[in-house]
Amino acid sequence: MSKSDRTGGNAVPLNIQEPTLLLDRRKAIRNIAKMAGKAQKSGVRFRPHFKTHRSARVGEWFRDFGVEAITVSSVDMAIYFARHGWTDITIAFPVNVLQIHKINDLAREIELGLLVESPEVVHFLSKNLAFKANVWIKIDVGYGRTGIPWDRAAAVEALAREVERTGNLGLRGLLTHAGHSYQTTSKEEIRAIHEDSIFRLRQARDALKQGGFPPVELSTGDTPTCSIVGDFSAVDEIRPGNFVFYDLKQLRLGSCSEEEIAVAVACPIVAKHPERNELVLYGGAVHLSKESLAMADGTRVFGRVSFLERDGWGPMLPDTYVSSLSQEHGIVRTTADVVDRVRIGDILIVLPVHSCLLAYLLKEYHTLDGTILPSESSVCAPTSQARC
Repeated sequence: MSKSDRTGGNAVPLNIQEPTLLLDRRKAIRNIAKMAGKAQKSGVRFRPHFKTHRSARVGEWFRDFGVEAITVSSVDMAIYFARHGWTDITIAFPVNVLQIHKINDLAREIELGLLVESPEVVHFLSKNLAFKANVWIKIDVGYGRTGIPWDRAAAVEALAREVERTGNLGLRGLLTHAGHSYQTTSKEEIRAIHEDSIFRLRQARDALKQGGFPPVELSTGDTPTCSIVGDFSAVDEIRPGNFVFYDLKQLRLGSCSEEEIAVAVACPIVAKHPERNELVLYGGAVHLSKESLAMADGTRVFGRVSFLERDGWGPMLPDTYVSSLSQEHGIVRTTADVVDRVRIGDILIVLPVHSCLLAYLLKEYHTLDGTILPSESSVCAPTSQARC
């Protein structure tokens, strides 16, 4: 049996020798088009979060769908995308005052959005920010990670007053991330979280309005709610990120289909253990991360497995998954049929539990036509602004 027969016909023009991040461009663009269409239909700004793909080349695909404003998760990521022509960037992470010099460089060049939740940071920015910037007040609508709780109207108003008193900050609006949608088990729960989040955001905005403030914008955007909900007209912008690639976590939540998962890791088989129906991959925690999904029986899954196919990868193999990871090793538990079908040196495909970490860990994408697309983590050292 030839290797082509055993892997379903490998005609993808890749010379894979080590764990390699594959990107199906067609799937990613379809995902972008679908989300952009939702935003357009709802009449809201589409400000996608670029922390998932972290790539200027991938970012260019969004421009074809009218995207002009983006979200990032760090100052260095903002610098990277600003240097690739993006001029309206929100850093959806609490301001790190230790990076004020880099923030000033950004504010001088682009329309910059900053996230605040404390008077201390506003006071610091009022004294140390050399150029004007927009600020968003982070509102906690139930996730419990960061932000002012939505029902603390006095605290939200007091912070808005502090912003108002500065000469270099403009209050753009209220921003939230309903990250607790990732902890749900059904589409109905996700819809309920979205409706509750919007209600709470609007309550916080109404409290500001009663305090004499003009209307401010509302920004939301986790991938589960943005994928499942159809109407976003109650807010001004959405900021999903993971949707561009999706992953097993989103598949389990019902946010996507298996066919919409646009990235996977190609891993060489380095050992076989037929006596226990296991394969050993060159592909461990440093490639896939340690994220896992818990099955109903308590089994931990670190990735699902498929064969490399003629035009990408095939469907997930039944009863086949990455059962454990160490630094470089990935252990695949599978069936006797799969063990018999493959040989050492063959390539297996691992669909990730969470795609957002892959670009950072694996540094670059290999599209199915053989093009290599670098990510921010491959060209921008966190300690070296000059390379960003």
